[in-house]
Amino acid sequence: MSSPVYSTDKGKLCPGCAEKLSLCRCSQQKVPATDGIVRLQRQVKGRNGKPVVLITGLPLESAELKILARKLKSRCAVGGSIDAGTIIIQGDKRDLIKRELEAIGYRVKLSGG
Repeated sequence: MSSPVYSTDKGKLCPGCAEKLSLCRCSQQKVPATDGIVRLQRQVKGRNGKPVVLITGLPLESAELKILARKLKSRCAVGGSIDAGTIIIQGDKRDLIKRELEAIGYRVKLSGG
């Protein structure tokens, strides 16, 4: 009989894809390339006339994006979500969001209607 073999890599799995860290593909897609400007766009199309603010251009990973979205939703006292690297905040709160992001240190531009 052979003795059992124990691996020291146990517990070193990627939380995103559950692969070994050496085989993980999530780490290759960490931060999207941006031009350094965060854009705030007001949108009502396809939302029954209710305005939302789309926040794009943030150079953050998904976990950091969730934390920032939670902070902005709390500060604006509204709901929102994250969709493909874009934070969506309910209501037209562009001025408040712009002040908050500039206080953190981002360059912010209002874009679109």
